[in-house]
Amino acid sequence: MKRIVLSMMLVLLGSLAIKAQKSIVIDINYIMENLDSYKKAQEQLDQLSASWRQEISEKQDQIKGLYNKYQADQVLLNDEMRHQREDEITAQEKGVMELQRSKFGPEGELFQKRKELVQPIQDKVYAAIEEYATSRDYDLVFDTSGSIIYVNPTYDKTEDILKKVQ
Repeated sequence: MKRIVLSMMLVLLGSLAIKAQKSIVIDINYIMENLDSYKKAQEQLDQLSASWRQEISEKQDQIKGLYNKYQADQVLLNDEMRHQREDEITAQEKGVMELQRSKFGPEGELFQKRKELVQPIQDKVYAAIEEYATSRDYDLVFDTSGSIIYVNPTYDKTEDILKKVQ
């Protein structure tokens, strides 16, 4: 959102104001993807996510088994036993939904782990960008993932930042 607002402000300032400022373009995604520490963090997150997905899948399979057994036994059960089995299946389903939310929800364990592993790497990259820009008197630094349609390749300083971070 900030990038869009910044891009719109630059357009409104006009070409004279833009030429008065020194600016560069970098690709933060490229930098992150070429850092070994980021790759390792991403692999760790992927493994954790896969194990949690497997755990949830196994629990869902157990629920399907309970439901199939309930369907097969339903004609033999009295009302009380039917309600008891239905309640058990419903409780299990709620448990799986809660587990899924606790692992993959907006404030779930995966989000927290990603924050723990990736945030320090991002901070390092942003510090390198800031140091690079201030040492060379750049006024603006744009990320290519923003709303930029064309960039003169001479302004792309992604490789310089990557070398500084590594």
